[in-house]
Amino acid sequence: SFTSYDGLRVSARLYLPSEELGFEGARPLVYYIHGGPQGQERPNFAWFSMPLIQFLTLNGFAVFVPNARGSTGYGLDYMRRVYRDWGGKDRLDHVHAMGLLEKDKRVDAKRAGVIGRSYGGYMTLTLASRHPELWAAAVDMFGPYNLLTFIERVPASWRPYFATSVGDPDKEPEFLLERSPYTYMNDISAPLLVIQGANDPRVIERESRDVVEALQGAGKEAEYLVFENEGHDVIKYENKVTCYNTITDFFRKHLGA
Repeated sequence: SFTSYDGLRVSARLYLPSEELGFEGARPLVYYIHGGPQGQERPNFAWFSMPLIQFLTLNGFAVFVPNARGSTGYGLDYMRRVYRDWGGKDRLDHVHAMGLLEKDKRVDAKRAGVIGRSYGGYMTLTLASRHPELWAAAVDMFGPYNLLTFIERVPASWRPYFATSVGDPDKEPEFLLERSPYTYMNDISAPLLVIQGANDPRVIERESRDVVEALQGAGKEAEYLVFENEGHDVIKYENKVTCYNTITDFFRKHLGA
């Protein structure tokens, strides 16, 4: 665990390659952010993330996995700390953690990439755009890009929940834009890989395509991987194999290993 910028205790895991693999020196860092935000990252191989984490360490990367404020498993007060504050104090937990990782001789924080799924994808885009100096690469997996369009595009029955827990597009458009990666995209400097399911009902394909088209239109490096037979995740075995390899190759290209 670490103590965040405001004194809050945040649990986290740092996965390192086995010494038996023979990697030498400080390892390039992959910073992984779980979805939700009311979720929790655990060493559970039934999830998408744990096999990816293992595959990354087998390829020489260190992987840091925080359960920042808003995560479940640490009490209701901790979980509610992200309520109506997406991109606020949760973002600062990650920035503070990177400051601590810079002092850890086991990792090379100057070769750091950030990745996340769903809300974690939103936070990946937020960190890559608002704190570009921290990252040499970023991978957004079906993350909301513009909170206004995201809430407008979810199924109608879901909109009241997001209006209450994130922000109301009709009453707080300025706030939602201030918290949207959309507002800061011109500041992204790291190469970006975006991964999306074509049939996603939560973060629709158009939302991710907007990210890629905006960056490519500005002359920035952005790759796009769409799975035509996936929804709001990557579930099918053959797609997971493609996904894990694409992510690892992308980080190897831009971070080294």
